[in-house]
Amino acid sequence: MTEHTIREDDNDIRLDRWFKRNYPGFPHALLEKHLRKGLIKLDGKKAKTSDRVLAGQVVNCPDAAVMGIADMPKPKRKASEEDYEQVRKWVLYKDENVIVINKPYGLAVQGGTKITRCLDDLLDGLMFGASRPKLVHRLDRDTSGVLVLARTSKAAASLSKLFSGGGYAGRPSDKRPESRIDKTYWALVNGSPLPPVGYIDLPLNKMAREDSDREQVMVDEEEGKYARTEYRVIDSLARKFALMELRPLTGRMHQLRVHMAAIDCPIVGDHKYGGSQQVAGNSDAGALGVEDILHLHARRIVIPALAGGKKIDVSAPLPAHMANSFRALGLDVPKK
Repeated sequence: MTEHTIREDDNDIRLDRWFKRNYPGFPHALLEKHLRKGLIKLDGKKAKTSDRVLAGQVVNCPDAAVMGIADMPKPKRKASEEDYEQVRKWVLYKDENVIVINKPYGLAVQGGTKITRCLDDLLDGLMFGASRPKLVHRLDRDTSGVLVLARTSKAAASLSKLFSGGGYAGRPSDKRPESRIDKTYWALVNGSPLPPVGYIDLPLNKMAREDSDREQVMVDEEEGKYARTEYRVIDSLARKFALMELRPLTGRMHQLRVHMAAIDCPIVGDHKYGGSQQVAGNSDAGALGVEDILHLHARRIVIPALAGGKKIDVSAPLPAHMANSFRALGLDVPKK
């Protein structure tokens, strides 16, 4: 039996989140199975994935052979001071409640299979004399841009509530309430939608792919969850490419990527949802200087005032590959 004492920087997180942080390769399904059987315990007692762990508590894990796996995943790689210096350069805004960073392209927010480095590993570098900041929402690994971190448990609870209810309940009107987080994304897409301004209302569901045993998000008119995206064409090039402003009015997984693909304007470089340049008929894009990697950027976020603070409005500069692509295509990028 192996014992792990919960550290201060892991205080008050879910047990499954603790495993993701410390054993990023450990499958969630296997964790659930061993918890049900009582093979993994918290302070000697049977636990659930949703239980919150506190500093000083002990997680008891049996040896790898007993757990039925060849090797327990190795604990996360300890970040260096150089890593911390780098992540501090990403800070766009900081106050007593939140930190907003510009997450780079290609960096996963949390650990997982085949992920050797993630933002979660670097959060100690953003303590600034206070407690370790907490993740309250996510961006896909290859989506860059504004990402919000909570500096206190109270702020984390408030922000998590705002993000979980960040869209509208039911079928919304076009009017946005003041008490919600407003997110704006920029994307380079294949093609150019008509009309150039509008809404995409298509329900989404995570479903098994016909050509593999893997799942992905798809439009599902019968059982999908309501999803709505507001869009606007900022500029376009001969209807082959368009610079888009996208606002998710609901918060479904991969919503923007699936919605743009569904209207035959997939995001450039999004191979999972049809955004390969070859698929969209823009095979000459590489010669123009457009990289075949995901062109989706969380450009701006507006957060209502928290606990006597002020409203937060932060924008993130474009990643190099998107700035280069817009320049190569001659698309007019707004300065604000």
